Amino acid sequence: MRLRSRPVGAILAGGAGLRIGGEKATVELHGKPLICYPLEALSQVLKKVAILSKSSTRLPPISGATVWIEPERPRHPLVGITQALALAGGRPVLVCAADLPFVTPELVRRLVQADPGRAPAVVACAHGAMNPLIGCYQPRALQLLAGPARAGTDPLLETIAAIDPVLLETDDPEELFDVDTPDDLLLAAAMIDQRKFTAQRQY
Repeated sequence: MRLRSRPVGAILAGGAGLRIGGEKATVELHGKPLICYPLEALSQVLKKVAILSKSSTRLPPISGATVWIEPERPRHPLVGITQALALAGGRPVLVCAADLPFVTPELVRRLVQADPGRAPAVVACAHGAMNPLIGCYQPRALQLLAGPARAGTDPLLETIAAIDPVLLETDDPEELFDVDTPDDLLLAAAMIDQRKFTAQRQY
């Protein structure tokens, strides 16, 4: 893969996190910040990973990742996606939300290697339902998404569906589980415990 075509990783951390009490990137899940889970998955596949955040966003101490500042307004996931595309130097961007703790390097690799054809993005889905916050966006997606990003009012799912991305079915629907509320955080912790227990029994 040519250097210019190698995707840049982008962790989206500019959300307010109101439903979980704010500062979502610093919320701890099993003893480490929530953002560290997807960051580790992307870093195993991609040489360059950036974190997209507002200038006011509080982030935990993180090594090996560049922080890219997105505009303060509007507060919308499209702002992070388009800012990453604008700063990526003409390279594709592998976007992942900071609240997806079960994203695996395998899924990241599949998204990177998937052929988008003429589509502007390859987006992960589970049972046909896409999650546009884990996907590989091509440079041409910037022009398509810049207007909606500036407006910051259109629903994310409808906006991404309108650009007709390629959908990539995940092998494990739990990879797309996102942590939005305290209850989600408790459930994610229980899921990790169950996975550890299952792994120990298999061993």
